[in-house]
Amino acid sequence: MTELDVATLQRRLVAFAAARNWEPYHTPKNLVAALSVEASELVEIFQWLTPEESARVMDDPKRAPRVRDEVADVLAYLLQLCDVLGVDVLAALDAKIDRNEGRFPVPE
Repeated sequence: MTELDVATLQRRLVAFAAARNWEPYHTPKNLVAALSVEASELVEIFQWLTPEESARVMDDPKRAPRVRDEVADVLAYLLQLCDVLGVDVLAALDAKIDRNEGRFPVPE
């Protein structure tokens, strides 16, 4: 299996959109809206599950593929948004973890 990285996936998403002439529609506003819709579709899968059911969602042969698809959709729109805005998603996450470690120290 080929090893994947964020940059490779972003390039594939850019090429996919370019081949279909979708760039005019991939504005930050539209990508954020699409990201929100896809996140809501992921939430919908879990909406009425108990905490125990939600912990076992990937054991359900009907729900697991839907979860994977919606997670992929969320990540795709997030990566496209980061590409359009020039945000290094991994650097942003790393910096956020650093800030959170300072904000929320380990209890003694």
